Amino acid sequence: MSQLLEPLTFPFGPQMKNRFALAPLTNRQSHEDGVLSDEEYRWLTMRAQGGFGLTMTCAAHVQAVGKGFSGQLGIWSDQHIDGLSRLADGIRSHGSLAVVQLHHAGMRSPKELVGGAPVAPSEHHESGARGLSHGEVKQVVEAFIVAAERAEEAGFDGVELHGAHAYLLCQFFSAEVNRRDDEYGGSLANRYRILFEIIAGVRQRCRADFLLGVRLSPERFGIRLAEAIEMAQRLMTEDQLDFLDVSLWDVFKEPDEADYQGRSLMSYFTELDRRQTRLGVAGKIRTPQEAEATLAAGVDWIMLGRAAILQHDFPNRYQKDPAFKPVELPVSPEYLDAEGVSDNFVTYLRRWPGFVADSDERPT
Repeated sequence: MSQLLEPLTFPFGPQMKNRFALAPLTNRQSHEDGVLSDEEYRWLTMRAQGGFGLTMTCAAHVQAVGKGFSGQLGIWSDQHIDGLSRLADGIRSHGSLAVVQLHHAGMRSPKELVGGAPVAPSEHHESGARGLSHGEVKQVVEAFIVAAERAEEAGFDGVELHGAHAYLLCQFFSAEVNRRDDEYGGSLANRYRILFEIIAGVRQRCRADFLLGVRLSPERFGIRLAEAIEMAQRLMTEDQLDFLDVSLWDVFKEPDEADYQGRSLMSYFTELDRRQTRLGVAGKIRTPQEAEATLAAGVDWIMLGRAAILQHDFPNRYQKDPAFKPVELPVSPEYLDAEGVSDNFVTYLRRWPGFVADSDERPT
């Protein structure tokens, strides 16, 4: 049996039935107040039914002012719990682990969506964001912890903290964006302090077998690779996480920084002493052969994004035929509808060149 189909254990949370996880994907399918929509429920539960061992939601914002895009799933209010409970039940009914990605957009929150200036670690002229006060940083920490408690109440198996892609936590990590002079700015340890406080709070206030992970992006957004590697190692060494999810854009690429080139970006993380923490990666894994090669490179599990959009049952197809050929791009809106992708999501996907065709032809 392929290792991709073998179960995976975690130090705290429940076992994952295979090594396939659905990557957290912006899809703009929920209601503007953050309440789960039928479209988002269909999209996610189809992936659970399609065999994914772990099904992760899109980024769910933990404060109203942290909304990052229209149609975003919310977890900042108790009004969201009923929909989230329905979603957790639907995902878990297919034997998939249900995980919410917790998110705050920070300076990337459009002012028209949040009713005023977005917030950031420090004042940011380009985005118009204002700097958070010390008390407001503490409120952000609490908002992430309370959101994890809501996820637990709703029946989810765990949460992932979104520390990537220039959203608020990632903004704290960046010395370019974070110019604070208190304990949340300056040194590398101070810039990551907010993350470790959230982790400690979730571990203290959620049940012992609650899955907890972190997503990091090791490049771009003012992040230096050496710092990302150092913090990834600390996250693993402190033995508080179930998993680390590294968003690589392309799992086989070399680092952007010249001093680190000559080997894959992924290799800098697979060589770390991960102790019990499981390492997953995402980035242009599109075929069974690429999935196998990624796992063989030393990670514990893989995250599929675009491949999962195109085929909701990628893991089930792989189990039946490890050499199956994925559908070719572009695909029609009608094909995507059959794969559980709503009109709003299709509109968003049209931003990706060559992904959505205009014809009514459905690939087989």
